[in-house]
Amino acid sequence: MRPRLLLAGFLGLLLIAPRVVSEFHVTLLNYIGLYAIVALGLVLLTGVGGLTSFGQAAFVGLGAYTTAYLSTAQNLPGWCVALGGSPWIGLLAGIVVTTLVAFVLGLLTLRLSGHYLPLGTIAWGISLYFLFGNLEFLGGHTGMSGIPALSLLGFELRESRSFYYVIWAVVLVAVWLTQNLLDSREGRAIRALKGGVVMAEAMGVDTARSKVAVFLIAALFASVSGWLYAHLQRFVNPTPFGLHIGIEYLFMAVVGGSAHVWGALVGAGVITILKQWLQDWLPRLLGASGNFEMIVFGVMMIFVLQRARDGLWPILTRFVPRRAAKRELPHGALLPKKAAPEFGEVLLEAKNVFKRFGGLVANNNMSLTVRAGEVMALIGPNGAGKSTMFNCVSGVDSATEGEVLFRGEVVSALNSREIARLGMSRTFQHVRLLPTMTVLENVAIGGHLRGSKGVLPAMLHLERGEEASLLAEAARQIVRVGLRDSMFELAGSLALGQQRTLEIARALCADPCLLLLDEPAAGLRYLEKEALAELLRKLRGEGMGILLVEHDMDFVMGLADRVVVMEFGEKIAEGLPEEVQCDPAVVEAYLGGVD
Repeated sequence: MRPRLLLAGFLGLLLIAPRVVSEFHVTLLNYIGLYAIVALGLVLLTGVGGLTSFGQAAFVGLGAYTTAYLSTAQNLPGWCVALGGSPWIGLLAGIVVTTLVAFVLGLLTLRLSGHYLPLGTIAWGISLYFLFGNLEFLGGHTGMSGIPALSLLGFELRESRSFYYVIWAVVLVAVWLTQNLLDSREGRAIRALKGGVVMAEAMGVDTARSKVAVFLIAALFASVSGWLYAHLQRFVNPTPFGLHIGIEYLFMAVVGGSAHVWGALVGAGVITILKQWLQDWLPRLLGASGNFEMIVFGVMMIFVLQRARDGLWPILTRFVPRRAAKRELPHGALLPKKAAPEFGEVLLEAKNVFKRFGGLVANNNMSLTVRAGEVMALIGPNGAGKSTMFNCVSGVDSATEGEVLFRGEVVSALNSREIARLGMSRTFQHVRLLPTMTVLENVAIGGHLRGSKGVLPAMLHLERGEEASLLAEAARQIVRVGLRDSMFELAGSLALGQQRTLEIARALCADPCLLLLDEPAAGLRYLEKEALAELLRKLRGEGMGILLVEHDMDFVMGLADRVVVMEFGEKIAEGLPEEVQCDPAVVEAYLGGVD
């Protein structure tokens, strides 16, 4: 059965479900829908963006309590009297309140990394939970009742069956918005976060902005779910917004498939139904009441993390025949290009660069230049300071002293994203790709700075023209480097040599005039090195400047126009390849002495 027929069947079942199932099962479906909205946000935040959060239940509470307060308070402050009464005003107010709170929490929390980030989300999740329970105007731990029913087109939605369609309409809209976002320039930027901040920033992605954006989207999804919950239940108290519920939401995302949009619905359904069954049967089996289902969930989570880390959704899709992927070259308008430098123009100039790490001097008075239309190689033994110099030039690290100029402009104080915008692009010593994305999508990340449409146009599908141009440019660069036959393959399935070539295509997609290549021949076989050398000669012939850090001397000497040799952080030689090969200081550095 085709995926489209399955989707049509799923939508048909959703449509007729309230008419054929019992009231209890309609209520269960309503809760699955509410939980799926929150889990969708966690798919974006955790599964795609790699940012683990245990505090999403608190954002559900913000949406629920905002509308509950505005809908039921008798003596509102004068400035917000006009906001009272209508649940729809409560929705807008909940979105505003959640945006403000999530923005502040995001700025504070997203600066953390590693295990500190989830610990931070636990901290503010607990704080908001106790805030809900200790504020008298929110009803304290007793809660708030008398919340009005939703009214839509003059009909009050007082019954679960009528409310069902509103909930699932919101779920489907959230799925559509999420899928649109992931299939866009901004979605690739979010996915690039998993490849590491250094890689993403070097491609022009403002990682801090992307983290805050995905954090806000996840919080707003949760807030809308809370708004629906409040008007479905018509009563709220703090219990559904505690840390243990936040953990359940994370269970749903992980069990369903945290990197898959439809996995959120699967996870919400499995956990909700399983929880209901376990709450019914475990007390009977054990002869005692208690939250025994949490023990089962804990064991299940361990099993999933060991045996099915991608969740249930990828397992389910194995049983569905996939349509053959479209392999047509993308078409779109040409993107604007920067003015090309003239052959021989000085692109990069490093003057008297020092880089110190405490008492260690990694670069000591280093100077070099790179011109348009030449390959300049930076070589030296391990530990000579080449990578540090490379990072100072590309903006990953800033020089302690000295200047770095790019096309006459001082860039020493700029970060790698700002330098990339000027026309300098790089690859990495250890390949940094997103293996579950296609070659085309990986290369398109390199063109991030050549687009301008933001998150909202992406979610609403209003950036299709720009997206077509970006993908067409990525395709042109893939063809340019000789990877046309692999364009629609997953990047992780390529051989190492092809992956290194893919990194060059990604760098070229940024429209640079200077390429920084960090050991591009490392680990390649002879024929792969020959193909790489031919590609670099081709780029040099087109006027590209190339700064090459490499250990393979045969590769360097057959390709480079000029060579700079480093040892112990200092430049010990500079000149033509044949001159450098005969320099006694270079022989001493590489061989430990001369006869």
